[in-house]
Amino acid sequence: MGQPEQHAEGAGPFTTRLTWHRAEGETVVWESRLARRRGVLSVRGPGDAAGRPSTAGPRALRRLRRLNAIASGAFVTGGALFAAGAAISQFGSGDPLLSASVYFAGGLFFNTGGYVSLLQVLNAPRHAPGGGALVTAGWRWWGYEPMRLDWLSTFVLFVGTLVFGVNLLDSFLRGLSIQQVNRLVWTPDMIGCVLFLVSGHLAFAEICHRSLPCLRSRSLGWWVVAVNQLGSLLFMVSALAAFTRPSTGSLLNTGIANWGTLTGAVCFSVGGVLQLFERP
Repeated sequence: MGQPEQHAEGAGPFTTRLTWHRAEGETVVWESRLARRRGVLSVRGPGDAAGRPSTAGPRALRRLRRLNAIASGAFVTGGALFAAGAAISQFGSGDPLLSASVYFAGGLFFNTGGYVSLLQVLNAPRHAPGGGALVTAGWRWWGYEPMRLDWLSTFVLFVGTLVFGVNLLDSFLRGLSIQQVNRLVWTPDMIGCVLFLVSGHLAFAEICHRSLPCLRSRSLGWWVVAVNQLGSLLFMVSALAAFTRPSTGSLLNTGIANWGTLTGAVCFSVGGVLQLFERP
């Protein structure tokens, strides 16, 4: 028997979908997000109208469910705490230390969610050569795979959560000049927002198999990515409004800064809830 014919799709140099056409008439399809989130391949026999799922082994599926639950819970909790911090700033006593403490606690959960998302990529089942069954390797706490789009997206997300951590730590500092506030607090906030947006764009490229975003309203994974990207956009709006004017020492727009953070955080909580169902 000859080797199966292989067709690759993706964005730029990244492969996000592989299709194998076997000599015996079967068609096997591997999609990056479906394999790492649900642990499945699609197999369509000769004459079949639709493919049937071929799942990874029980150990791999348990691993995927566990990692997904941790990541989902972290983003739900982190988003809720960020929303609470913004609500305290907008409607509460106005105590900056209290809101900073709530934001910092939420940031720790975002750190956790970002790192566990990276672990999901590193420890997901991989396709075997020629379209064979999914194979699960040993556990890894770290790996460097920049030519995998899913790794790159989650790595950028994780780095973004760490940069936000710098912003949140610096927000506890008191007695800063306006220039120091913009450099130590506002600048890391902006960088973190940019990284979140880049991560979301890469996630769209993974699920759409092309560089431009697409509409896939029947795909739960698409909705997870879309809701999180909306949250990232709202975070960016909030960060822009939180710039401190050197001439007056006040924010460009305090209300927009607080509401942008609150609504963006709610989006990440909703995305976390949706992600809970994107599992094997």
